[in-house]
Amino acid sequence: MICTRVKWLIFLLVIITLTSCTFARGNNSKITVTLSGWQSNPNESQLLRRVLQDFEREYPDIKVKYEVINQQYMDVIKTRLIGDTAPDVFYLDAFEAPLLMQNNVLEPLNSYINDKYNLSDFIPSLLNAFKYNQKIFGLPKDFSTLALFYNLQAFKAAKLIKPPATWTELRQDSQKLTRDGNGDRRIDQYGLGIIPELSRQSFLIKTFGGTLINQNGYATFATAEGLKGLQLIIDLYRNYRTAAQPSDVGASTGSEMFGQGKAAMVIEGSWAIPYLKETFPQLKFATAELPTIAGKKGTMAYTVAYVMNKRTKHKDAAWKLIAYLTSKQGMKAWANQGLVLPSRQSVIAELGYDKNPLYAPFVAGADYATIWQAGETLPTVLMHFNNQFISALIGEQSLNEAMQRAQVSANREIAASR
Repeated sequence: MICTRVKWLIFLLVIITLTSCTFARGNNSKITVTLSGWQSNPNESQLLRRVLQDFEREYPDIKVKYEVINQQYMDVIKTRLIGDTAPDVFYLDAFEAPLLMQNNVLEPLNSYINDKYNLSDFIPSLLNAFKYNQKIFGLPKDFSTLALFYNLQAFKAAKLIKPPATWTELRQDSQKLTRDGNGDRRIDQYGLGIIPELSRQSFLIKTFGGTLINQNGYATFATAEGLKGLQLIIDLYRNYRTAAQPSDVGASTGSEMFGQGKAAMVIEGSWAIPYLKETFPQLKFATAELPTIAGKKGTMAYTVAYVMNKRTKHKDAAWKLIAYLTSKQGMKAWANQGLVLPSRQSVIAELGYDKNPLYAPFVAGADYATIWQAGETLPTVLMHFNNQFISALIGEQSLNEAMQRAQVSANREIAASR
């Protein structure tokens, strides 16, 4: 009798245990995929969270944990990759992509992409920025090129009826737009606002046949051809005194100096459009493609992709998230506020960016832009270039001296790291 009772108790305990385990699996059946990125505007995260909610409704078995990392983003990601605690999916700028693609920490996406996922819809140069050894490691979520912003009221006051189409016209217009407000030789309004960083000047180096970095990763920008393009900026700033950088006028960005009326023209990305509309609602402005130089069109392009951590334990779920976010549906929801331009050509057309007068110059620039990417040594080259270019800009040394020093110091550091 006791044995029978003991058997029943054991049986009940087994049933309860099995039932509890079943309930536990049922309650925790969702797969959690982590997604990390940065936020350049508060609206950006809000838009993305809405898209993620739509994704979770379509895939109820997947939960997305979204994390915003605004400080030292790539340092955090690299540290986590080393420590095997990196997110399943994360943003990757084209600038940083070569290092990660070459070091086997990203999951190639080729095997996940099928005929239903239309790769040909992406702007080719943006997609190519995330390819290495015939493998696709990321799908571009958005992009921006650089275009010329010009103040319509300032143009009217200077009796200018259209934006400059050539660099010669830009120089001439910047002289007409530079204004001494008080008669005391202090400039009240500069013709052009400039950002003296390599990320903005790289296309100028290539304009006359110069190169930024060679195939071995060493800096090569200090040639006569490279300097000829860079000299265009130096001339406007030092010789004609019709250009200024933000710090010269108490501003922190090119967009801010333009919005404050400290510069009648500025070269900026499409991200400046919503900022200017919101921060300076009275400002009347337009945009145009950058002026040609020696008959050639040129600009920069910046793009970011979604990539998958090679060590993720939820590869199928991670791919579903990437595919959804870069699909026409996901991209349309993400890009309809004008904060960024979608990387799919069909979404650009559907949202009307190619016909919108403010955004069309940025879209047009994608066909000939220089992608902000040049191999894994670019961060080192960038640091040395920026330090010395500023020195040349403010007249501490000649452009040739500054660039030779930057090139030598950058290549010395690159060689020492190998």
